[in-house]
This record gives sequence, structure tokens and C-alpha cells, in this order.
Amino acid sequence: MKNRQVDFSNGRILENIVMCAAPMLVAQLLNLMYNIVDRIYIGKIEGIGVVALGGVGLCFPIISLITAFTNLFGAGGAPLCSIERGKRNIEKAQRIMNISFYMLILTAIVLTIVGILVSEPLLYIFGASDTTIQYALPYMRIYFVGTLFSMIALGMNPFINAQGFASTGMMTIFIGAIANIILDPIFIFGLDMGVQGAAIATVISQILSAIFVFRFLTGKSSELKLQHFKNVEFRGKEIQDVISLGSSSFVMQCTNSLVQIACNSMLSQVGSDLYISCMTVINSVRQILEVPVLAIGDGSSPILSYNYGAGIGKGVKKAIRIITFAGVVYTLVAWMFIILFPQFFIHIFNSEPDLLQIAVPAMHVYFFAFVFQAFQYCGQTVFKSLNKKKQAIFFSLLRKVVIVVPLTFILPHLGFKAMGVFMAEPISNFVGGLICFITMLVTVYCKLDVKRNKE
Repeated sequence: MKNRQVDFSNGRILENIVMCAAPMLVAQLLNLMYNIVDRIYIGKIEGIGVVALGGVGLCFPIISLITAFTNLFGAGGAPLCSIERGKRNIEKAQRIMNISFYMLILTAIVLTIVGILVSEPLLYIFGASDTTIQYALPYMRIYFVGTLFSMIALGMNPFINAQGFASTGMMTIFIGAIANIILDPIFIFGLDMGVQGAAIATVISQILSAIFVFRFLTGKSSELKLQHFKNVEFRGKEIQDVISLGSSSFVMQCTNSLVQIACNSMLSQVGSDLYISCMTVINSVRQILEVPVLAIGDGSSPILSYNYGAGIGKGVKKAIRIITFAGVVYTLVAWMFIILFPQFFIHIFNSEPDLLQIAVPAMHVYFFAFVFQAFQYCGQTVFKSLNKKKQAIFFSLLRKVVIVVPLTFILPHLGFKAMGVFMAEPISNFVGGLICFITMLVTVYCKLDVKRNKE
């Protein structure tokens, strides 16, 4: 495949966003398949599909924590790389990438060791029963074995996109996703390994993606190259900058994990294992529907960062308008499909009548204010891309920790029972999304000089 590099300096904002977002959309779809395909196959296992699905769903908070540490360095370093490239400071951009890489490796090793040791008690804390632990624990322990490869693939891929190689970044996900799709049925059904087979297939897929990323970033095509750690100058200020900016994405993923823990814990008290399986399905559907919005955000992020670093305020403003319009239009259409065809999405994972009976009304409630997530994503993308880390962290905490988690525990006790858990999401989307977007307009958009940033 030919590596085509997008020129962020050409001033064609819409064209650049499309050229970056289109491969990112494909990449996000492939990444979705990467993550979702396990649940699809597991949900189809005869006799135990629904319970096994709930067991794997209990692993989501832990997987989200792994992703949080991945984002701490990947999402922390990549925007800084783009900003430095915009300033034509290639040496510093490369140094930031290498610092991020080695911090990823160190963190992955620690997480692997700790995770394997404490996964069982953690799963019980997160809502596992003696039934679901039989499926959750084997899946989680095998998944931890692939932590290093997962973090390299997902954590370093943003640095490929930051250089304008969006199509190459897409290939990272493509390789892992296709491998997982092929290997899952072989290990789950062909070798009769069930949930353990799904985890093994995932680890192998992660290894293949990591090899591809490493080879590209050490090859001739990459503008920024990975170096041996002896040749990397680890500057304290730059390490601090990476962690500081990445902390916004870290907090976002941690709050996602916290919400999942709260939901599963509350559903285990006011509902049953079936409700946890229902939440697993709904979270999976949300991941499906979020893909285009995330692709728009990921595709526009390096363009926002580059233009901001180059002092082109007009370009930043135009990019903000484009991603806002695209996000709102898409989320409105997606919400309409959920209202009209909820059974279609549920059937992807499981078709048992008991699950359908509770999942359909739960989905209608959960996605009621889905359009307001577009405003949240837009605001968060702008704050993160422009190195406004305090704002990015604050609004992550506001929507998830301040609004969702308390409502998850309060609403079920106000007479809404298990359905109260699903009601917390739309309330947080409406309140948190609007506040985040309005703050971004007032504090960032309106203060960007049309000719030159003053910062």
C-alpha cells in the first residue's frame, strides 16, 4: 500500500479533514469489529451465550483502564507532535514520540503483572457473581497477556496519524480486526475453547497490529522514527507535558470505567445477571453508533493541532464548524434508527426473548439524548487538540463522575429500579454536552484571531 501523507499546511481544511477522517472512519469501524466480534460470537454460544456475554461485559471496566493508560501517552504525545510539526520543529516532535513509546512499554509491563494477580477480586468488586466469574476470569487473564502489544498498537497509532499517514494508521486496525474476525470462530467453535478462545484470538490480533506499527515507525516512510532508548533524550519537561495533556484522555477512559463499574454494580443489586448482559449489549451498540463521531474527532484532531501550532486561527475555527455540523447531523440520524429499529441492533448479539424484553425499552431510554454527545465530543476534541488539558479533564469529570455515577445510584432508589441505571446516560448527555460545547465556544472559538493566534 502506498503511504500518502496529507499536507496539513495547504489550507484546505475540509479536504484535509475528509482525507484524515475517511481512513479513520474505516479504522474505527475495523476497531469496532475488533472489539465487538468477540461479543457477537460469545453471545451465539449455544446454551450459555447470554450469561457468557454478561461475564465478558464485566471485563469492560478493566479493559477501559488499560485503554486509559494507553491514551495517557498516545493521546498525550500525538497532539504535541502535531503542534511541533506545525512549528517545523521535527527534532522535538520525534523526541516526544520516543518518550511516549518507552513510557507505554514500562506501563504495559507493570499493568500485565498487576492485572494477572488481582483480576479475580476486581471482577467480584465490579459485580461478578459465582456464575459469571467462570467466563469473566479466564477471558481477563488471557487478555492481560496481550497488554503490551495492545498498548503499542493503539498507543503509537496516533503518531502515525499525526504525521498525516491516515491510511497507514487505518491499516494498523485493519490487520488486527481481520485477524480477530478470522481467528475468533476458529478458537471459539472450531477448537471448542469458548470464551478463552475469544481472548486468545484477540491477543494474537494485537500482536500482529503491534508488529505493523513498530515496523512502520522504524521504517523509511515515517517522518518521525522510533529510536533505541539509549539514543533518546528523556527531558523532564517533555515527559510532564505528555502526561499532562494525556491526562485528559486518561481521565475520560477512567470515568468510562467508573461508569461501567457503577452500572454493573447497581444492576447486580436491583436487577440480575440478565440486566448486566443487557447493559453489555447496549454498551456494544453505543460503540457501534459512536464510530463516525469518533472518526470525525480523530481525523480532525491533528489538523486542529497543526493549524493551532502554525498560528492559523481561521483554520481552527473552520475545522470546529465542520466537526460540529457533521457530528450533530449524524447523531440525529443514528438516534432515529435506534427509536425505529432497536431489535435489529440487539439481534446482532443475542435473540433470546427474555433479553429482548428488557433491552428494547432500556435502549430507548439510554439513547434518548444521543445527539448531545456530538457537542460533548466536539468540545472535548477541541480542548484536547489545542492542549487545553484542564478544560478537557474538567468536562470528562463533570459528565461522568459528577452526573452519571451519582444518578446511577440515586435513580433506582427513586422508584425507577433497574431502568434508573439506563436513565443516567441521557441526562448526562444533555447537561454535560451542552455545558462543554458552550464553554468551548466562549473560551476558545470566540477568542481565536482570524489571522493569527495570540497565544
